[in-house]
Amino acid sequence: MTYLANPARYDQTSTRPMEYRRCGNSGLRLPAISLGLWHNFGGVDVFENYRAILQAAFDNGITHFDLANNYGPPPGSAEENFGVIMKKDFTPYRDELVISTKAGYLMWPGPYGDWGSKKYLVASLDQSLKRMGLDYVDIFYHHRPDPNTPLEETMAALDLIVRQGKALYVGISNYKAEEAEKAIAILKQLGTPCLIHQPKYSMFERWVEGGLLDVLGREGVGCIPFSPLAQGLLTDKYLKGIPNDSRASKAHGFLKSSQVTPEVVARLEQLNTIALDRGQSLAQMALAWLLKDERVTSVLIGASRVSQLLDSLDCLKNKNFTEEELNTIEKVLSK
Repeated sequence: MTYLANPARYDQTSTRPMEYRRCGNSGLRLPAISLGLWHNFGGVDVFENYRAILQAAFDNGITHFDLANNYGPPPGSAEENFGVIMKKDFTPYRDELVISTKAGYLMWPGPYGDWGSKKYLVASLDQSLKRMGLDYVDIFYHHRPDPNTPLEETMAALDLIVRQGKALYVGISNYKAEEAEKAIAILKQLGTPCLIHQPKYSMFERWVEGGLLDVLGREGVGCIPFSPLAQGLLTDKYLKGIPNDSRASKAHGFLKSSQVTPEVVARLEQLNTIALDRGQSLAQMALAWLLKDERVTSVLIGASRVSQLLDSLDCLKNKNFTEEELNTIEKVLSK
């Protein structure tokens, strides 16, 4: 069946109007909620399910899909699957989409299949473009810092990729404040500004507040947190044990059942009470809590089903926090 996108996807009077935020000092705006394909879009997952998720996302104004060379499992399969859906459903809408991918983790054996050399980054993006059936991506990231490759080489590779027309913008991910500041300076000097930084950031993971957000704000670089729900921990699904279909129950997941401790559950219960008082689910409040910071351009969510995606989008209905709410949340998080 031919996919026809919702004609009201940008309608601000719809039941779920999307907000678009300027990415740092650039001319690019991203949806406040972006969809990440880290989980649930790989070779082990169900095609019709993740196809429905991608369609529902675009139908509700999510124009940004985020991938990486190693997303799956197995590595590369998320890009391959996205390429199939891109061809089937989204080809007519390519110019409405921001598609990003990354390289920085192990993809093939030998000395050229990992980290941050120019050899690896250029080859990896060529492979990613082939898997997705694209001529270019909108954003290409270096996925993690490489301690053994000069930062100048890695950033020069990103600059080259833009000049080759294989990416419109470049970004970095998982860089600490000092590393990010140096990378941003090098890219600026090369004439290819750093568009965006993708750090791990949530109520439970707040290292970015120790200087990185200040660097990004000062330099006019966007911020798009990943794992905003701490791999699904910041939801109400773990309040009564570990569900069979949850990430903590999967062998290939990053959230381990050992992390769902009684202390964590007690904290989740308190946060859930605050969220319910705000008329939100815990997940919605956790997303809104990140979006309260104007330095955050977009929040990168995952979804295992359409209903979960739509629930996350409803966080945009209440992004405002009172001083009392923020103080109460802070007390819970500091325990």
